[in-house]
Amino acid sequence: MERELVEWLRSRLPPASTEVALGPGDDAAVLAPSGDRGLVVTTDMLMDGVDFRLDELDPRRAGRKSLAVNLSDLAAMAAQPTAAFVSLALPRSGAAGLDALELAKRLYEGLLPLADEFGVVIAGGDTNTWDGPLVVSVTAVGKTTARGPLLRSGARPGDALVVTGSFGGSILGKHLDFTPRVREALLLHELYGVHAAMDVSDGLSLDLSRLCAESGCGAFVRSWEIPVDDAADRLAETKPGGGDAISHALGDGEDFELLLAMPFDDAERAVKDRAIGDVPLTIVGGFVAEHGLWDVDPKGQRKPLAPRGYLHGADS
Repeated sequence: MERELVEWLRSRLPPASTEVALGPGDDAAVLAPSGDRGLVVTTDMLMDGVDFRLDELDPRRAGRKSLAVNLSDLAAMAAQPTAAFVSLALPRSGAAGLDALELAKRLYEGLLPLADEFGVVIAGGDTNTWDGPLVVSVTAVGKTTARGPLLRSGARPGDALVVTGSFGGSILGKHLDFTPRVREALLLHELYGVHAAMDVSDGLSLDLSRLCAESGCGAFVRSWEIPVDDAADRLAETKPGGGDAISHALGDGEDFELLLAMPFDDAERAVKDRAIGDVPLTIVGGFVAEHGLWDVDPKGQRKPLAPRGYLHGADS
């Protein structure tokens, strides 16, 4: 549903203007430059029962995640976070054994340390109560660098497909506790050629298909080279019939790692230089002119790769 709504909206909105350089369709919007920097704005709404369960976790972790997903979008644009606006729809009767006020405080206790870590000022927001579950909406603002924002639309045939971190099994905890790849994106954008980027929120293969669609190209993946998270192995072991670890790495949502399109020379240098420190940086495939996704085995044989992941608004 979400994709269809975005496409419907884009067909009815005017083209970019002097006030909005980039509208719906990417990881965040880009407002008109102020001086030599553009303003990047993104927003995400998280709900109890969908994005977390307050009956299973400390509300601090829900608060942290609510800001972290927005910072991940800014990372995908190579934008330096500056401010955030937090709006809460609190259950009138409270949740997690807390009344509405104490619940709000716990949410901020999880959110504020992350804001401090990334230099984000909580600049405003809104708070209300209702008879439904907790809803947290965060709008984050960042500034582009002198090189401008990274977009989904810049991948070129011949580019390397590069990823940060590891994939799969995020439901076992990573989706609550991940570190947004802001520093890594800024470093790579500064030191190397990066043609396109997006964060993996709905599944590696599904989000890769979206990046390819925006760039007008296709991609191949060497799935045997994808860094698989230990959680994906544990999930495969504990859920018979739920797929092997590679399936989880390709299709599980909320890894919040980066997909990057880079010239192969730059990608190889960045990997060799350990450009982003202890965070793994791995070349897992490449972009091609032919539309579609393919999985390439160690012998070079390829087969179609169906995009899989979380579809917002789907029935299942």
